[in-house]
Amino acid sequence: MRTVRVFIERGKDGTYGAYMPDDNHLGWGIHGDGATANDAIAEFKSEYEDMRTFFLEANKPFEEVNFEFSYDLPSFLIYYADLISYKGLAKLTGISAAQLSQYISGYRTPSPKTTKKIQTALQSFGKELSQIQLV
Repeated sequence: MRTVRVFIERGKDGTYGAYMPDDNHLGWGIHGDGATANDAIAEFKSEYEDMRTFFLEANKPFEEVNFEFSYDLPSFLIYYADLISYKGLAKLTGISAAQLSQYISGYRTPSPKTTKKIQTALQSFGKELSQIQLV
């Protein structure tokens, strides 16, 4: 079973959407919306099950897939703002808190290099956290 990308984005109204880009080359497409990223993902997964059922009931072939959910950087920063402060993220990444704030406001758009730098720092931090043993 192959894995296809799903993008999570926060809309201007503050709600979230989960959608597949057109380059997945599937014979179907789905999306989900919600007040939170988790709500949008849950609706997306429900729509997937509905689509699968529709194809099976119509006796049509359906390619089942796994999903890899990805955030655009501003949506990620907003969604996790109550868990990861700009100051803390600046310390992890070397990117100033002011610059991170500009990404959220839409004043600036992060370059692919900057996005990768933030992703790498977060994954490294996540790995470090996953190895912690508390006594």
